[in-house]
Amino acid sequence: TAGVTGVYRDIELPLVPVLADMEAAGIAVDVPALQALSTELGERLAAEEKRCHELAGGEFNVGSTQQLADVLFDKLGLKGGKKTKTGWSTDADTLDKLRDEHPLPGAVLAWRELQKLKGTYVDALPAAVHPRTGRIHTNFRQAVAATGRLSSYEPNLQNIPIRTDEGRRIRRCFVAKEGHVFVSADYSQIELRVLAHYCQTGPLVESFRAGEDIHRRTASEIFGVMPGLVTAEQRRAAKAINFGIVYGMGAFRLANDLRIPRAEAQRYIEGYFARYPQVRAYMDGAIARAREKGYAETLFARRRPVAGLDVGNPMDRAAAERVAINTPIQGSAADLIKVAMIRVFDALADTRARLLLQVHDELVVEVPEEDAEAVRALLKGCMEGVADLVVPLVVETGKGRSWDEAH
Repeated sequence: TAGVTGVYRDIELPLVPVLADMEAAGIAVDVPALQALSTELGERLAAEEKRCHELAGGEFNVGSTQQLADVLFDKLGLKGGKKTKTGWSTDADTLDKLRDEHPLPGAVLAWRELQKLKGTYVDALPAAVHPRTGRIHTNFRQAVAATGRLSSYEPNLQNIPIRTDEGRRIRRCFVAKEGHVFVSADYSQIELRVLAHYCQTGPLVESFRAGEDIHRRTASEIFGVMPGLVTAEQRRAAKAINFGIVYGMGAFRLANDLRIPRAEAQRYIEGYFARYPQVRAYMDGAIARAREKGYAETLFARRRPVAGLDVGNPMDRAAAERVAINTPIQGSAADLIKVAMIRVFDALADTRARLLLQVHDELVVEVPEEDAEAVRALLKGCMEGVADLVVPLVVETGKGRSWDEAH
């Protein structure tokens, strides 16, 4: 129990006052901007709904899974759906697979995405503004996610999509108070760096030590081309493999993600393991250790029980193996950022800057404009020096008047 006691004493307990301070600090939002965005999304939703009706050849309730199933599978006769106890499934995976057969599934997915953004964020955030402080105070939970990651609720600020234009526009509505800016500091590819640490040697380690573009290097390795000749498509495939491997992604999932034949996806994965035998060795070792001990463990000795490694059902066994492989990686990344938060909080104690948010691998600090550069350097130093891995931890920083600008 010494290890687990250490996690409690050195990470979780000292994190309590940090999270309490962040919750009390809150973050300001530009309510009129959110209201304008809500109106605009409302108009786009109506247009998207009209498009769905046109593609379906008649009106139906786009939000009703039953009516959607009738349209897709009975009226339009699309193949490849899956039946559940209650009828045809219309979940995102199913619709995604049907995109190539007909334009309606894609239109429904676009409608759902807008609906979620509008309901969950654009309309809910102004209602979450505290009447006295004029700021939003999220709640952080440190012991909910099995991997040790933090989660946030009421409102959840951790799953605003980053890559979509709408998601960025929502982040633009989070603004620094008068005379202040946000400084955002983000660990670059922390999970892959933790994986490299577990590998100890090999191309993953070399690549991070040399400061290379890891996805380009992987693409060059598995497709057998010079790094300078890697195409955007090859880099995208390599990126999907790099991020997917640790989550136990098989050929089926990769083929779906990249929209390529399954046999080709299988070749990519085999090519990856041929060039990165250390990753395969880590995965096999992680499963063996979890089978022997009954739990998976992070670099900081956080434990997560793993059951089902010896069950007969191959799907259940594969799921347990994924937990055994993934927990040391994701859990160690979670530990690292928690330790970083404690250090950053202590380092900011004598400054006028305040830690406001943690979103996965990113910390957001509000700081008087004239102190921004000093705080940026301080954040980078604290976060990069948090552990001594075989590869460097790298932190990218940005600053701006809004969260989007700082990111």
